[in-house]
Amino acid sequence: PRLGSDGAWTRILGARGIAISPLKPSNGGFVVPWSAYLAERFAGQPIKPLAITHEGLTLQGEAMLTKDGIEGGVVYAHSSAIREAILRTGSSFITLDLRPGMTTGALAGKLGTRGNKSLSSYLRSGGLSPLAIALLHETTAADQLRPMDAHQIAMRLKALPVTLTANAGMARAISSAGGISWFEMNENWMLTRLPGLFVAGEMLDWEAPTGGYLLQACFSSAVAAADGILRYVGAP
Repeated sequence: PRLGSDGAWTRILGARGIAISPLKPSNGGFVVPWSAYLAERFAGQPIKPLAITHEGLTLQGEAMLTKDGIEGGVVYAHSSAIREAILRTGSSFITLDLRPGMTTGALAGKLGTRGNKSLSSYLRSGGLSPLAIALLHETTAADQLRPMDAHQIAMRLKALPVTLTANAGMARAISSAGGISWFEMNENWMLTRLPGLFVAGEMLDWEAPTGGYLLQACFSSAVAAADGILRYVGAP
């Protein structure tokens, strides 16, 4: 919206009878009710390496912890499915694997035997970052965490449960889902109800992963619409 992309055109075309699916944030972050400590201490810090599992699909990449939740590439890759799950049930559940390149056994071996170490020093000696340790504490009750051995801690670090309660909002999203229904346009990318008006890109009801896929589809549809304009005006 700060750059002028506020979706006002949907109201203009909707008033002219064009069928438009409501715009929804895509490739965006989500709200997580972090504790005050985690939000204040670690907001803005990257979580990497990281794999996120949602509804049986595991994807690896990077993310960033925000004051209100989580965002970043691997979150965006899941964003469509997470958004729809939140719309259905009011929240959605993911698991974070903080060591995606290691098996549970290898991670347990790196943690080693706790001995007389305090839990904090034991976790630090296992090579965990302050953020990883904080996330472990954030998602695991203290009375559950204290008696865990290396294997149990490793299993937990590879499947930390996080509940997402809402989208971070359209203003923070990279792109949008929803838009003009495809049946409203003809083969020249012109709205049949409004001759002379051509559409392209994210005006239409579709979404794609951020990056090259999203950009290429926008550029390609713009070229197709431009060709349609030339045919419409009878350009040679």
